[in-house]
Amino acid sequence: MKFADEAEAAFGKIDILVNNAGCNVRKPAVDISWDEYNLVLETNLRGTFFVAQQIAKKMIPREYGRIVNIGSVTCVFGYAGIAPYCASRGGVKQLTMALADEWGQFGITVNCLAPGWFRTEQNKVLYDNQEWLEYLKDRIPVKRPGQPNDLDGAVVFLASEESRYVSGQTLLVDGGISTGATRASVQTK
Repeated sequence: MKFADEAEAAFGKIDILVNNAGCNVRKPAVDISWDEYNLVLETNLRGTFFVAQQIAKKMIPREYGRIVNIGSVTCVFGYAGIAPYCASRGGVKQLTMALADEWGQFGITVNCLAPGWFRTEQNKVLYDNQEWLEYLKDRIPVKRPGQPNDLDGAVVFLASEESRYVSGQTLLVDGGISTGATRASVQTK
């Protein structure tokens, strides 16, 4: 693939890949078409694999690299109305582990950064619904959706030499929503 050669020519070498591509189709699972399902899997899972593969070909001879695949909290949770997206992001988590196992011998770490609820172009319609937004904030222990800079530290860590012994892992950056979707006890404030 031409993009890997172009990136290497532009920068001299490739040390870090943040593998971030995605799309979604929001509708009930019984209404998803074959083409819609394939679009989501092609972009989110197959695209992640082939981009990582081409960049790894540049990293392997140098015996060094950091690959950060962008997943989602849906790597570990399923949500109604986005079944293909959940399947693709679960696949990214599994793919990350397989690539970490295979490429670790070449000094390449492969990890998955899994954001929780962040406003994006894909989900902005949800954020326009104030009732839904209040419902969401109640489910997140830090009481707010993520902001773009909430991912900065995690990306920098996973791309840095400080994470040299971290590989095959999924790091959830989700404000704590993965601790549980409902409150089992009375608030302590």
